[in-house]
Parts: sequence; structure tokens; C-alpha cells
Amino acid sequence: MKSDTLSFAAIRRFWFPVFALVLPLTLIVIVTGQFGGLSVQRTVVEMLISVVIVVGLYIFVGNSGIISFGHATFMAIAAYASAWQTCCEMLKPITMSGLPPFLRDQSIPLLPSAVTSVLLAGGAAFLTGLVIMRLTGLAASISTLAVLFILNVVYSNWDSVTMGTASIVGLPTYVSGWLALGCAVFAIVVAWLYQTSALGLAIRATREDEVAAAASGISLYWSRLIAFTLSGFMVGLGGVLQAHYLGTVSINSFFLSFTFLALAMLIVGGMGSLAGAVTGVVVISAMVDIFRRLEAGISIGDTQWSLPAGTQELIIAAFMLLILVFRKDGIMAGRELTLPEQAQHEKGLING
Repeated sequence: MKSDTLSFAAIRRFWFPVFALVLPLTLIVIVTGQFGGLSVQRTVVEMLISVVIVVGLYIFVGNSGIISFGHATFMAIAAYASAWQTCCEMLKPITMSGLPPFLRDQSIPLLPSAVTSVLLAGGAAFLTGLVIMRLTGLAASISTLAVLFILNVVYSNWDSVTMGTASIVGLPTYVSGWLALGCAVFAIVVAWLYQTSALGLAIRATREDEVAAAASGISLYWSRLIAFTLSGFMVGLGGVLQAHYLGTVSINSFFLSFTFLALAMLIVGGMGSLAGAVTGVVVISAMVDIFRRLEAGISIGDTQWSLPAGTQELIIAAFMLLILVFRKDGIMAGRELTLPEQAQHEKGLING
């Protein structure tokens, strides 16, 4: 009986950080679904898709300590792959005549197409990582940016397959708030299981001290390659969700502005913890929505009042700067959400 109690307590302590993130997201979906307008529900779905993407980014960046500017590459690969498979059969021969006949002349069912697209993104991350993960520090970060530029140039000029800089339209829009929530929960669970596994602990050791980790027998190359590949799978899932929520795909959606927004979410929340990744998404998404509404204009009595265009970007940049100056480890400061007694125990260990 005592062993069963200890086992339940251990399970509760292990899964509480995940539950503490999933419950608020679920409540947000329920409340906005019942009482929120369409614009609020749209913001919530976009936020949940961002959770999938930023948590995917966290799997590599947060655990390795290496900033990646290129993860939008794998989002684009998955989004376009899904578009090629599911776009309207009548449009593809006209707008994307360069596709292979098995893609051009038919549509693939939604679930197989999503799985295939995510696998393709993960495979691309693995192949890219085989080269980039031989580098460390700033060199690795700049290399990921180079990969992003390469994909942008190729897809922007591959007119017969990607429609160049134009948007591919006609994608089925099946992403709802509950589906986005389910994918966000899946991403959180995968990230938590990975970071608490032997592989996750190994790569976090390389983040703290590369020399000591290598001396302990940890392979910097393989630990980072595994994280980079898993991260590619997850952001690929985010790319599929975004494509089938908006119903369109454009290469301009997967470039620098999106890259820096995703990194801002991760840095503001705190790239050292899963809770920080999710918190950053919620905070920045709320700020973006509020200032987007203010830029569009609000009525105060008989007066129409609005902020100048571009205020949203300036406010987010200023907020990010303040976080870096006064709380460089982000809002969560690298901590996970824990039970009160567990937090007191950890505090006692630190003070002791």
C-alpha cells in the first residue's frame, strides 16, 4: 500500500508540469468557444498553432542552447507538401503543372497527407542536421539562417511547383480549436518526455558545459542531431496546421518576420524551460492581438482612435528588450511549474 502511494506521488510529480500547462490552454478553448466572438476564437487557434511551433523550436533551442533561425524552413516544407497533396484537383494542373502526375492529378486524403508532410519535414531536418550539427555556437546559428535563405530563394522561383511568391489557395480548412489544442497537448507531452529522458538530459548537459559533457562520454553531435530532427518533426506539424487553418500557403509566411516572432515568444517566456516556451506564446499572442485591434481602430464615444501602423512590432521589440535587460532568463527564468511541496523542497536544497 505504501509503495502504491509513493508510486502515485511520483507519477503526480512527474506529470504535474504538463498538466499545469495543458489545463489553462483547455480552459481558454472552452471559455472562448462558449463566450468569445469569431475573432477571439481565431486568435486562440492561432495561439495554439504557435504553441506547437514554439514548443517544437524549444525542443532543440531550449535543450541545446543553440539559437536556430532556420526552423521556418521545415514548416514551409511540410506546409507545401501538404498543399501539393490536398489542393483542389482542378487547380493543380493549371497552377502547379510541374508536380509529378501522382500529385498533380489527384488529391491525397487529409490524414495520410499530414503524416507524410510531417515525416518529410523531419527527414529534411535530419539531412540538414547531418551537416549543421558538426558546428557549434554562432556558426551553427548562422548556418540555420543560411538554410532558411536557400529554401526561400528556391521556393520563390520554383513557379511550376510552388507558384513562386504567389499564394497556393484551395486547401481544405479542417483545423478547429479542439484539433489545435490536441496537437498543442501532443507537442507539450513529446517535449516533456524528451527533456526528461536520457537523451534530453544528455543534450542539456552539453548546453551547460560542452567540455565536461564530452569528457563524460556524451556525443555533442548525435545528441544535437536527434534534438534537431525531433524539433523538425514538430515544427512541420505546426506548418501543416497553419496551412490547413488559413487555407493558403505563401513562401513569405515562412521567412524572417515569422522567424523572429517565434524566437521572441521563446525568449520572452524563457528558453530554458517548457513552461517558458508556452508562457511566451500566450503573452506575445495576447499582445499581438491587443495592439492589432488598436491599430485597426476603436471607438471612444464619438471619436475613432487608432495607433499608427507598425506600433505592434515596436511594442513587442521594446517588451523583448526589457525582458532581456531585467530578466534575461525570461518570464519563467528557466523553471517548470511544480507542486508547492516540490518547489519548497527544491528551494531548501538550494539554500542548504
